[in-house]
Amino acid sequence: MATETRLRNPRYYNDKLVNVTTSHPLPLFVEPRTVRQALSDVRWKEAMCAEYQALMQNGTWELVPRNGRVPMSCKWVFRVKRKADGIVDRFKARFVAKGFLQEPGRNYFETFSLVVKPVTIQIILTIALSLGWNLRQLDIKTLSLVAPT
Repeated sequence: MATETRLRNPRYYNDKLVNVTTSHPLPLFVEPRTVRQALSDVRWKEAMCAEYQALMQNGTWELVPRNGRVPMSCKWVFRVKRKADGIVDRFKARFVAKGFLQEPGRNYFETFSLVVKPVTIQIILTIALSLGWNLRQLDIKTLSLVAPT
């Protein structure tokens, strides 16, 4: 049985370039899979406290009596955020509800998600380029949607 040698696609492969990820391996930070693992490290504990404070400050959720109903469960999700050069930027913890268990009118009454469409970004970049504007990027940890009083 003859074996075929598959040629690399020149569109995605260039032997003149060096793959930075293999030349300079990133430091290994294992993202915890359980809360117990996360609580053993100060950096993850601080990330969890920051997330909890943001949830409380924004009034994202509130504790309610069970009244015989099954409560919706939640979980912690942990990620190491890196800069473009691979250096660790921060440790990010998110407390998320298991949304697949939600029922409209019982667990939630409205939905809202800030999402920017790619077309909007393309238009802004085109305008900025044509007018010679300087562009900057910023990272918002937590967006506060509370209206000023």
